[in-house]
Amino acid sequence: MSLRLLLVEDKPATREQLVKIIEQSPYAVSCANDGLDGLNCSKNYHYDVVLVDHKMPLMDGIALIKSLRQLDAYVQTPIMLMTTQDASQVQPLAEKAGANLCLAKPVDAERLLGLLNDLAATTGHPQQTTA
Repeated sequence: MSLRLLLVEDKPATREQLVKIIEQSPYAVSCANDGLDGLNCSKNYHYDVVLVDHKMPLMDGIALIKSLRQLDAYVQTPIMLMTTQDASQVQPLAEKAGANLCLAKPVDAERLLGLLNDLAATTGHPQQTTA
């Protein structure tokens, strides 16, 4: 059984960059174009990790995180918020909403891969090694 990650990002170029990074991790990635799409995807399928953009149309990242935390399947699921704003200022809002981590954009590829590999290891799945 493979690990699944939901990437919720409204900007196609950013989404593409993040997918390339995530594909190097143990996670199979699915994408949502905005918060509302992300919420609908999450209701239809359970993801092991959710990576959410902060500012999006229809439903922003904070509202999405709050909505996900109200779903039984996502009470313990790791959720990371990405922001172009000062991460130290957004982090308290993200944590209050239920995010486990707030990442500054552009996201550092090595840091994200390290976090995803650590999460995969804690769920009992072996880390994927890259050649």
